[in-house]
Amino acid sequence: MAGISDEDIQKVRDASDVVAVIGERVPVKQKGRDFWCCCPLHQEKTPSFKIDPSTQLWHCFGCGEGGDVFSFVMKTEDLTFPEAVRRLAERAHIDIVEEGGRGIPASRKARLKEVCARTAEFYHTQLMRGRGPEADAARSYLAGRGFGGDVPNTWNLGFAPGRGALVRHLSQLGFSTADMIDANVALAGRGGPVRDRFYNRVMFPIFDVSGDCIAFGGRVIGTGEPKYLNSQETPLFHKSQVLYGLDHAKAAMASSGVAIVVEGYTDVIALHEAGIKNVVATLGTALTLRHIRVLSRHASKRIVYLFDGDAAGQRAADRALAFIDKSMTPEAGRSQVDLVAVTLPDNLDPAEFVAARGADALRALVDDAKPLLEYGIERRLANHDLQAAEGRARALEDCLGVLAPIKESILAKDYAVRLAGRLRLRENDVLEALAAKEPPRFQSRDDEDAPLAAAPPRPVRTLSRAERNRLRFEREFLGLVAQNPSVGLAHADALAQIQWHEDVHRLLADSILATLAENPAAAGVDIVTRAALVTPHAARVLTGSLGREGASAEETGAYLAEELALGDAEDAIGALRAQLAAGVTSEEAELLHTAIATLQMDVAARRVAHRAMPHS
Repeated sequence: MAGISDEDIQKVRDASDVVAVIGERVPVKQKGRDFWCCCPLHQEKTPSFKIDPSTQLWHCFGCGEGGDVFSFVMKTEDLTFPEAVRRLAERAHIDIVEEGGRGIPASRKARLKEVCARTAEFYHTQLMRGRGPEADAARSYLAGRGFGGDVPNTWNLGFAPGRGALVRHLSQLGFSTADMIDANVALAGRGGPVRDRFYNRVMFPIFDVSGDCIAFGGRVIGTGEPKYLNSQETPLFHKSQVLYGLDHAKAAMASSGVAIVVEGYTDVIALHEAGIKNVVATLGTALTLRHIRVLSRHASKRIVYLFDGDAAGQRAADRALAFIDKSMTPEAGRSQVDLVAVTLPDNLDPAEFVAARGADALRALVDDAKPLLEYGIERRLANHDLQAAEGRARALEDCLGVLAPIKESILAKDYAVRLAGRLRLRENDVLEALAAKEPPRFQSRDDEDAPLAAAPPRPVRTLSRAERNRLRFEREFLGLVAQNPSVGLAHADALAQIQWHEDVHRLLADSILATLAENPAAAGVDIVTRAALVTPHAARVLTGSLGREGASAEETGAYLAEELALGDAEDAIGALRAQLAAGVTSEEAELLHTAIATLQMDVAARRVAHRAMPHS
């Protein structure tokens, strides 16, 4: 992978026994050759979490998660793959050499950070010492917001004059036009010279959690569109992962255990200057799962989503309701997200509220913030006339939509009972309505950079018992050959020829074959790790095989390969029958009847032999 060499990754893997790493988190107990424990990813009383020391893989039969030692650290500590490698390298006292991430050499990233740092210095100098009506207007704007005194120095605020002033300055410092364009502080001219990206704007440098400048936001002076302009995506800056002010707020978050999320730069600065220092802002995007994970590392207790009172703030509040899922219930265990929300009154934004009513009033509002579930239900109830029967019926339907994603949880049922009281309905009727409510289809949580907002509904597949069995056999076979590569080699033809009924299974079979073709001596953990690059569902499928009692892996592999081949033969018979039913000539019908009869005889004979196999 980019950033950390395969050699270093293997060193860390070899030094990180999966049983020992998991055993440091939860008590493990050996049963036979495997180790078992209660899953640290969800609450359970009976151990269903299996660790196989021979393959260095783990799988929870309760929640379905699985993987290798890196994926365990990623899931339990909310880390990316490179972060998990670094964490385990520290544990094993291994020094790793990095070349930068996302395919960008470290030297290139350092160069772009230097561009951003020198740009921030230039803008700050222009604000503090620049002359002319435009610089004066920038200073007046900040003073009017109460951002005079030490505020520009504390936040390194600046002014972008435009007209090529920045490009000329950076060129004199030895930076190339490619440096400026890649850092997104300049734009390639249309047949002309490179020009400044930001013109006549108050500038807000954006820093990463370590305090390095990586991007900029600019507010236009006076009128003009867009009112706010952020840097575009660069090798340094990914707005769905970065939060404005986190470098200033992380210490206060750690000490208080609470993070407050607002919508704008000026709100962050105003609250910090008022003494509320655990505040950050998103950067022109809705809150994402990645944002939540970043904040959870610094704020251990809860995350407060603070919405403006205006129409835009209320639209943001409605979008946030799409975040409700099982991660917000007690059943999520250690991974539970305690996300609460509050809307400011009287159409005020946070800066206006603090200026008018003071920091203590805002702290009181934050302290009284409601869990996102309760907040969402209250918002929905407020939209209906609860004095009328029709209004109560519509309110019930609306509120059950908030609870539907977690309808199996105790928390949802508790809210449903409360809802019955509010709407003067029988508890059993509301609980039955909740059970029948189809959950909305939300944006996949695998995509952690996606905004937490609703996605188009997906069609729901209704599977027959036979099809469920077929998919179970496919998963069992794939898991078996992944954990026993010698079985995979013995049944490589079957892996290539099986007509997989699930696209993910086909992808996994292709990945297993590719790994074994490249390295016939590959270990099971290598097969799973490589397959995880193809699909995020790899670990769930490939680590779930328990094997069959009283049968060896080889016997089980032979049985499953034949079972799937027989299923394919029966599917072929069905396809021939469908072709016959569709209408054909008498000559074609005779050929089809002959082919069907021959296949049926072959399948029947193979079924008899199949039932006699050791573990059938």
